[in-house]
Amino acid sequence: MKRRDVFQGGALVLLLGPYHLAHGASILAVRVWPAPDYSRVTIESDTPLRYSQTFVADPPRLAVDLQGIALNPALKALVAKVGQDDPNIQRVRVGQFNPDVVRLVLDLKREVRPQVFSLPPVAAYGNRLVLDLYPASVPDPLDVLIAERLKALALPAAEQTDPLEALIKEKLDQTIVQAQPPAVAQQGRTTSSESDAPRTPGAYIQARPPTANDRLIIIALDPGHGGEDPGAIGPGGTFEKDVVLRLAHRLRDRINKAFADGHPMRAFMTRDADYFVPLHVRVDKARRLQADLFISLHADAFFTPNPQGASVFALSQGGASSTAARWMADKENKADLIGGLNIQARDGQVTHAMLDMSTTAQIKDSLQLGGAMLGEIKRVGKLHKPRVEQASFAVLKAPDIPSVLVEAAFISNPEEEIKLNSDEYQDKLADALMRAIANYFSKKPPLARIRNA
Repeated sequence: MKRRDVFQGGALVLLLGPYHLAHGASILAVRVWPAPDYSRVTIESDTPLRYSQTFVADPPRLAVDLQGIALNPALKALVAKVGQDDPNIQRVRVGQFNPDVVRLVLDLKREVRPQVFSLPPVAAYGNRLVLDLYPASVPDPLDVLIAERLKALALPAAEQTDPLEALIKEKLDQTIVQAQPPAVAQQGRTTSSESDAPRTPGAYIQARPPTANDRLIIIALDPGHGGEDPGAIGPGGTFEKDVVLRLAHRLRDRINKAFADGHPMRAFMTRDADYFVPLHVRVDKARRLQADLFISLHADAFFTPNPQGASVFALSQGGASSTAARWMADKENKADLIGGLNIQARDGQVTHAMLDMSTTAQIKDSLQLGGAMLGEIKRVGKLHKPRVEQASFAVLKAPDIPSVLVEAAFISNPEEEIKLNSDEYQDKLADALMRAIANYFSKKPPLARIRNA
């Protein structure tokens, strides 16, 4: 069969007849997850799908033949699931190519490097066939950070030719800085009488204006889970991935308007929408930015609705600090299995590095940051444990970045699920985390950053 026959639109016939009976797998659901990093299409079935694939680069399109199945409403619904704002997929065509084959054709907006792979059943999912469409040119995290800032500044085009110079100019031109209350400026926290007062992001800005020697502080915010991985699900149906993304947005806004001892701060999010990011990619993004801190945000869950309160975790070089901490790390480390990681495409060197990257200095600084966070969180809500717990969390294994994992509350507790959905509590928690960050840098000013070429 000629290639043009394979991709010709008229070849996809959407007619169903009595002979189109499923004698193989049954399609249970289809999902589309668009994101700047990559777009994902997931086809879930009751038994493993047999498939073949063909990719054509010009114009870019991917054809996937699903063998031994018949077209059903779930597959036909895939066409309408692709939105106009998808950065990679222009449209999807689907049809019964012959009595034994359903063909999908994904017309693409740009050159991509497709990965098609199968996943066995896990958690609430059956068998999954995953189509990942990675753009051929992946933006550097630093470029993304600069682009976000330039967009916020709305600089004229002439001033956008050198983004780094624009950032430096913005920093040096900053002359009016909102002052903190004395207790915050000196210790990174308020007095108890001030803890309930409404706060704005500007409340964390130090009184001293920046100088030419003040460098940008970069904080990587990591909203847990995403995409195929909903995280924990509350009794009222709240997804962990949604509430932690909202919290991350709040904390990002506060960081982007703050200064720590005169140093301007900027937040970078490992995901900014509802899509899956593998654990090692989250760490890699932060390391490529040479981030000063890595903060992973989650919402705890347990088998019973009784546990409550926030927790903070750091990495452990040895065993876990408690059975609960070890259980929590094991649960969070399974995110790649649920989210759907293509194990065959994973870099073996990255896999090895993720297993042995902890350092004593990183853990010491992480414990200090975590202690500051617990001290502030307990002023706005309950703590599950009064100390920083430690275990082998894969997402905390950057050897050169102080890293903590914050469990904001127990989403499995009905009362705390309501709190997590509350704007008031999210604002208070974001304020507490921001105060802890300011407190940390007041005691540990950032070192000079040496950027790799």
